Amino acid sequence: MSVSGYKGKLGEILESIGAEVGDEIEVLTGDGRRYVGYLMSRTEYAAEGLITLKLRNGYNVGVALDDRAVVRKVSKGRAPSFTREELPPVNPNLPRIALLGTGGTIASRVDYRTGAVRPAMTTEDLLSTVREVAEVANVESEVLFSVYSENMTSREWDAIGGAVHDRITKGYEGVVIAHGTDTMGYTAAALSFVLQRPPVPVVLVGAQRSSDRPSSDAATNLLGALSVAGKAPFAEVVVAMHAWHSDDVIAVHRGTRVVKLHTSSRDAFQSVNSRPIAYVKEGRVIVKAEKLNPRGAIGYSYQPGFDERVILLKFFPGMKGSVLQLLAERGYRGFVLEGTGLGHVASSWIPVIRQLTSDGAFIGMCSQCRYGRVNMNVYYNGRDLLAAGVTPLGDMLPEVAYVKLSWALHRTSDPDDLREIMLTALAGEIGERSMPLRTSWSDEPWA
Repeated sequence: MSVSGYKGKLGEILESIGAEVGDEIEVLTGDGRRYVGYLMSRTEYAAEGLITLKLRNGYNVGVALDDRAVVRKVSKGRAPSFTREELPPVNPNLPRIALLGTGGTIASRVDYRTGAVRPAMTTEDLLSTVREVAEVANVESEVLFSVYSENMTSREWDAIGGAVHDRITKGYEGVVIAHGTDTMGYTAAALSFVLQRPPVPVVLVGAQRSSDRPSSDAATNLLGALSVAGKAPFAEVVVAMHAWHSDDVIAVHRGTRVVKLHTSSRDAFQSVNSRPIAYVKEGRVIVKAEKLNPRGAIGYSYQPGFDERVILLKFFPGMKGSVLQLLAERGYRGFVLEGTGLGHVASSWIPVIRQLTSDGAFIGMCSQCRYGRVNMNVYYNGRDLLAAGVTPLGDMLPEVAYVKLSWALHRTSDPDDLREIMLTALAGEIGERSMPLRTSWSDEPWA
């Protein structure tokens, strides 16, 4: 018998003191060091002789035991749990906002048996812990599903879009979507095309750190998102996340211009080839962009549906153009290429591209450079690619181009129609001019 993966002598020691995962354990090493923490499971690939503890400060540590080490059980552990407090009372004078849960860190807690973050909280759980919500909006919540965002597909995009459309038709004054951060930019882009000219704000929000960690950004982000949903004079699909490391400012990014640029930082989300359209500071929504879709706009159009026969490819030196032919043989009809610089791939790709476009496939070109736009008229290679049928996509983000082409291909397979759709700005995805590369926060007008 082993204790949650601990075997051999260490397993015997833990079994002899009646230790189980989650119990508080004290370890005195042979050289006099003392560790107190909660016993965690041993992973399959952990080194033999290491005991893994979650310290009281939240960090994990692996302690190597020698023959002089002493291990004792301090206290019996409790299974991780969450008790929901009573929800705040409804204030009919506040805006009526729908909060839709889809999973992600903003609605997650730490599983102290493994140290992993897992989707465990409902949106109602989240509301009951963020008491300030009662001062911002009258929130009605529903969990649509609970998945890690890397597992999202176009089916989930359509499900979210349908749920938002339902809330819009029922008269909600704004919709907030709790979403995992890893692919939140893709979902924001998808909703931007599904929900065109919405009459109310549609705000995606996430968190880089789960809501039970002292450094969590979940509550601040949620309050900022609710402020946008309830108070903003514009009605756009946006992402609301920390503007920088401090909790005092939330940036509001247009859904077709936002990218997650850092793996873990609070200010991971940035507008690219654009600036945030607004900020939230001290509960105020400070609008910084012009020509925004106004709240209460007429002409709302709900257009769901995506075609999965689209792929996003990043070109690299030595990459063979035959990969396009192989993908075409597997049924793909739309290709978004991340080319180098102004929009280039190897010249050896041109015959394959010419063949595919003549067969009716759509091939669009974006740049691997985060800032700037493609210009395929500068060099011979670019002009040859244009002659082969490649469509340059301006300063559109590659991820957004992929989503838009998937949405467009669901509507038409005619190459000329696809080209017209892809080159028409539908949700702010194509800019009239490129923005300079940001070098500091000094020019950000937060107040």
